[in-house]
Amino acid sequence: MTTGHRHPASAGNVLTREMIRDGGVQRMLIESGAAAEVLSEEALAASRRDLLGDDPPAGPVWVFGYGSLIWNPAFHYSEQCIGVVNGYHRQFCLWTHLGRGSPDCPGLVLGLERGGSCRGVAFRMAPEDAAHELEILWRREMVTGAYLPRWVTVRAGDRRVRAIAFTINRAHGRYAGRLDEAQIVEVLATAAGRLGPCADYLFNTVRHLDELGLPDRPLRRLAVRVAERLGRAAT
Repeated sequence: MTTGHRHPASAGNVLTREMIRDGGVQRMLIESGAAAEVLSEEALAASRRDLLGDDPPAGPVWVFGYGSLIWNPAFHYSEQCIGVVNGYHRQFCLWTHLGRGSPDCPGLVLGLERGGSCRGVAFRMAPEDAAHELEILWRREMVTGAYLPRWVTVRAGDRRVRAIAFTINRAHGRYAGRLDEAQIVEVLATAAGRLGPCADYLFNTVRHLDELGLPDRPLRRLAVRVAERLGRAAT
């Protein structure tokens, strides 16, 4: 299933396209005292070149979303389709001290870990938009270097598309590794940051995966346990 779309600006306590484009994520980190973690413009550009080369992409570029990119990509795209990537799975394995957590109560967000498979959404950037939209994407996903951008193959029905995926950087200081489920539940239920509660991040991801017909049983189990911890019905 494919649909054409250009993502509108988001509202509320979520990352907006304008905030990312104008360096708002970097400023938030600097103001929070985490300036040492922020990659420089030169480092961001070097990271893009390492994956894409020196020249702007000549054709369409695909990006694989497995977490918040599914429900808030914040970049323009011309097509989306459901697909699966083999060799990686979704996992809460990255500590966050700002967006969905704080220095005193760090939160957790998703990364692509090795092994298994992951169903998500592949977004196609139009050739004429790709250079600019990739810059916005890098400012969002690579602000601290906690992810490693890689080319992956997305199976989308009878199609195979080569897409960029942001896999977890196991060498990064905020890599959480494999945590006990009870610990993950407690973190997701209690942590909150400038972008809102960690629980909302989980619930949004689960709800949108369900709406796309891509139920994720481990995430659904986490959502049920977090909702119980918060004393409310699972969403």
